[in-house]
Amino acid sequence: MTQSAMTSTQKLPAMAKALLPVLYSFRRCPYAMRARLALYASGIAVEHREVELKNKPVCMLAASPKGTVPVLVLADGQVIDESLDIMRWALQAQDPLHWWPNDPLRLAATMALIEENDGPFKYALDRYKYPHRFGLADGMDWRDAGAKYLLRLEAVLVNQPQLAGERQGLCDAALAPFVRQFAHTDKAWFAAQPWPHLAHWLAEFEASAAFAVIMHKHNPWIDTSLPAGTIQ
Repeated sequence: MTQSAMTSTQKLPAMAKALLPVLYSFRRCPYAMRARLALYASGIAVEHREVELKNKPVCMLAASPKGTVPVLVLADGQVIDESLDIMRWALQAQDPLHWWPNDPLRLAATMALIEENDGPFKYALDRYKYPHRFGLADGMDWRDAGAKYLLRLEAVLVNQPQLAGERQGLCDAALAPFVRQFAHTDKAWFAAQPWPHLAHWLAEFEASAAFAVIMHKHNPWIDTSLPAGTIQ
């Protein structure tokens, strides 16, 4: 694929767009990033609506009152508002790159890594990146806690080029946006750590065509069905 189905919707007529699933997203959110990666890999076209987090669209909140991205609204009205569920929906509908693990043992191992990423690692990442939000003087203890998980990923990558195996897959797409956020908190420190395979894996991810496409900048979406001046 040379162009994401997500960005190609800009060229579709309004009637065609109305038949597409609608994705409410935010460019830098790692949860939204991994949902976009799965949609890109599946080749499923969506209407991308970039959300301004301080001014969330009324229609997004109506679809998913919890108010977090990503939110995928299907053409039949079904709402999927968890990133991993969006990945599952997309890849089980179309999986031309064979991202979804078919082997039960590999799927279980993948889900175990994702569960740890979304639980303890994300907990540590938030406190490392934003210590003052949690009343902390600094995030160094949480940086060290997160590093233990990254060393586990390094141990996997010593023996294979991707977390999923020989080729990129679900595990790589689900974890890379979070590892990237951790790495970018202090790039010099991250580069000095004993995880050369992890650093190479992350650099490849950031240099990939998929990453370039899913990080395309969109202007905040405005609901033109609302009267001018309406606060969304």
